[in-house]
Amino acid sequence: MYKTLLSITLFFATLLGFAQQKQTYSFNLEEAITFAIDSNYTAINARRDMAKAIKQKWETTAAGLPQVSGAVSYNNNLKQPVTLIPAEFVGGAPGTFTPVTFGTKQSANAVATLNQLIFDGSYLVGLQAAETFLKFSENTTEKTNLEVRKGVINAYGSVLLAEDLIAVFESNKQALEKNLFETREIFKNGLTEEENVEQLEVTLLDVDTQLSNAKRSAGIARQMFNLSLGIPVSADVIFTDKLDSLAFKHTSLELLDKSLSVSDNVDYKIAQNLTEQRALEVKLEKSKALPSLSAYVNYGTTANSNDFNFLSGNQRWYQSSVLGVNLSVPIFSSGMRNAKTQRATIALDQAKTDLEETTQQINLQLDTARSNYQFAIEKFENAKKNIALSERIENKNQIKFTEGLSTSFDLRQAQTQLYSAQQQYFQSMLDLINAKAEIETVLNIPELRISSDQVKN
Repeated sequence: MYKTLLSITLFFATLLGFAQQKQTYSFNLEEAITFAIDSNYTAINARRDMAKAIKQKWETTAAGLPQVSGAVSYNNNLKQPVTLIPAEFVGGAPGTFTPVTFGTKQSANAVATLNQLIFDGSYLVGLQAAETFLKFSENTTEKTNLEVRKGVINAYGSVLLAEDLIAVFESNKQALEKNLFETREIFKNGLTEEENVEQLEVTLLDVDTQLSNAKRSAGIARQMFNLSLGIPVSADVIFTDKLDSLAFKHTSLELLDKSLSVSDNVDYKIAQNLTEQRALEVKLEKSKALPSLSAYVNYGTTANSNDFNFLSGNQRWYQSSVLGVNLSVPIFSSGMRNAKTQRATIALDQAKTDLEETTQQINLQLDTARSNYQFAIEKFENAKKNIALSERIENKNQIKFTEGLSTSFDLRQAQTQLYSAQQQYFQSMLDLINAKAEIETVLNIPELRISSDQVKN
């Protein structure tokens, strides 16, 4: 019976493991982006950084709230200290001393203390800094999501490009093999030269090499795509979008005229956060010249005995309590505080310069992205025309070659031109998709911001 149950358990465990290993995913591009923003490794850690910032904010806040601590101590004087007192106090001869011991051999003490910060300039600045750091974490998470989105678009398009190239190379290979077979038969009958056969063999070898490389590239592209989504690189994925449909969908001339509000750009927001942090550091150094005030109250109880009977109901405990106020006033630091304040001020000036540079870089990035996107659209339109022209030229040369009106060299040139046009056409589609993703990243479209309220504590 035991062996039967064990066999059944192992059987179902094997089936479960097999099912997990064979899990298949299916995505269109938007579904892949949504999945990656939730599951990408970098995006996951970015959200964890936000969670850490939330905890750090509360950690800073809690420093100014009431703090309660307790302490319990037990002392056993294995050798009690001896004190010499004048002997005449106990009836002895004047000028001599008598050794005596004071107190009990054992003692126990329990104290609870409440501390409360009343005023500290550094604490107030720390609260502002914690809030600024949380905003910084939110903005870095947004930037991470934008980069993840751009990476997924590139990886998705790269897989489709590799798959389309494989299909084209296989089609070209089949056509060449048929052409080569017919030319060999004609050569056997003495109706054409051997060079014509050899030229077709060279072309076939080139296409076969390109096909093998495309298959290897497709495998690597799929692994990179899986990695960008945060799924096992060996997982099977079905791509429901087509490269040409994505290219047409990503052709948007309106995007070229879309204006940019620099303050909405995530790089600007991060630079602004850093400037705010430098300003708070100046404020912090200045606040260290202010006095700090805190108060405390404690309550304790003490017991003394020569034997360990503190847990006995007959043990007598003596209560005590203290209320106190601490005022700390900085007076003289030999110029140290002033030097720190000046250093923080210089760092603030650097941050302001970096912010201005970031503003100019963002404008340059947008102009560059617009230019690249415009070029990608034009290249895509030209590639469509070029492939149509190359197909007609190759077809005409194929007919001429079959009828003996042109050489195999002319046919090879036409075929090579067609194959190059095919690759340029598919590459132009991927370049168009990536160029649109780049300009959208600069414009922060779509907004992928995650607030602290959306992060699980």
